[in-house]
Amino acid sequence: MAIFHCSIKIISRNKGRSAVAASAYRAGERIKNEYDGYTHDYTNKKDVIHKEILLPDNAPERYKDRTTLWNAVEKIEGNRNAQLAREIEFSLPIELNREQNILLANEHVKKHFVAHGMIADACIHDKDGTNPHFHVMLSLRPIEQDGSWGAKSRKEYILDDNGERIRLPSGEYKSRKVYAVDWNDQTKAEEWRKGWADILNKHLEQNGITERVDHRSYERQGNGLIPTIHMGVSASQMERTGIRTDKGNYNRQVAITNNEIKQTKARICKVKNWLYAQPLSNAPSLMDIMGGISDSKNLKSKWQKIKNLKTSANVLNFLTSNNITGMDEFCDKCVQIHEQLREVTGEIQKAERRLTTLAEHLAHAENGKTHKAVYQKYKSLEPKKDTTAMNSINPFTKKKATAEYETAVKKQKAYHAKHAKEIQLYKNAVKHFEGVMNGRKDLPIKDWQAEQKKLPTKRYSLCDKYYSLESEIHNAEVIQRSVKNLMLDDLQRKQPTRTKSMAR
Repeated sequence: MAIFHCSIKIISRNKGRSAVAASAYRAGERIKNEYDGYTHDYTNKKDVIHKEILLPDNAPERYKDRTTLWNAVEKIEGNRNAQLAREIEFSLPIELNREQNILLANEHVKKHFVAHGMIADACIHDKDGTNPHFHVMLSLRPIEQDGSWGAKSRKEYILDDNGERIRLPSGEYKSRKVYAVDWNDQTKAEEWRKGWADILNKHLEQNGITERVDHRSYERQGNGLIPTIHMGVSASQMERTGIRTDKGNYNRQVAITNNEIKQTKARICKVKNWLYAQPLSNAPSLMDIMGGISDSKNLKSKWQKIKNLKTSANVLNFLTSNNITGMDEFCDKCVQIHEQLREVTGEIQKAERRLTTLAEHLAHAENGKTHKAVYQKYKSLEPKKDTTAMNSINPFTKKKATAEYETAVKKQKAYHAKHAKEIQLYKNAVKHFEGVMNGRKDLPIKDWQAEQKKLPTKRYSLCDKYYSLESEIHNAEVIQRSVKNLMLDDLQRKQPTRTKSMAR
């Protein structure tokens, strides 16, 4: 089944990342980073099935080489906290074969990135045919007409009413940053996500596949369905080998619930749409309808007749409790059920999504607390370059400084190899809260825990409302069937009887 997944990230130096390392990993290559001297070797990576660098018209051909391109980026970005590249990951549909997916990815990259002046390094990964996806690393600086790197932004002075620059108490003039390109605009993420959904749906249609994707969340679509959670590499690998995971179990339960919600909505829509299509001016009375339900002429066994009596009692209770005395009121009730079902399923979705979010917050909070000391130890081992000594004309001093630096690098790498999982969990926690806390440092853990305890009660209450509505839908379906049967009987009575003479 085709799914929509689009993840957008910035690769920045202040988070300990490098464009060279990221590119080497995505492409499965060995590349030396000339900025820090590290060599990143991922030639053992076996899931890279296609890789290509796409250039805008004014970019030098030398940037077709991955080593040249990303080392040039590392060189032009001199700041220690520089943003180096943008990385976007897309899921590819398993319904398309390898060649079709390459064409799909290539079209999207050219249309939405390269055509707008970005250099794109695209790599498609697929280990065993179950999780095809592609990564595209994008340059953040524009390329000038002469092939050189352009500035990301420029300073623009703010002028007063007389057109003069405004001097600040510090002596500087008041100014603002103006970006050279619009690639960082907040609207771009939405544009790229929608663009990907449109191109993906076009390729699915062209290849005769009925599945379609939507870049909007379930909440924005307003369909009342519960969103699944992203499995991640580790859980996906375990699931593929037959090992069930908590994330996998959750997504399976969500799939069952969503299927039930879809079916229930379809049932009430079917009743409502049928009623609106009927000429109800001559519709059967509710007394006739109840009589039709109670009639057991086609029921043979005693148990079938008992069940029919129970159904009649439930329908009668449904009619009286809702003060339904005519077909117009019955139609209004069906519309009301449909609206209530939409509201309840929407509230269930919100509760489920909030529970998932709280569980994620608390899990990251625990990982941050548990592995903070390990990460701090890892950072304390970070090698520091004595550039003066390493560039000294004294060969002994230079050799000693270089040896000390290389020893420090090996020591930190050895510590990382031993504690890689703990370090990554801590990094994930920091990254998670950078995105959700909006600069706040204190985590409201007790509030999250209290909310996590209360939400299940609310969810159970909503589920009770949902199943109550489902029961009302069943009664509405019984009434609909009775009306259809009565209208059919009435139509048959009005048809002329064929006599023998007429038959001749």
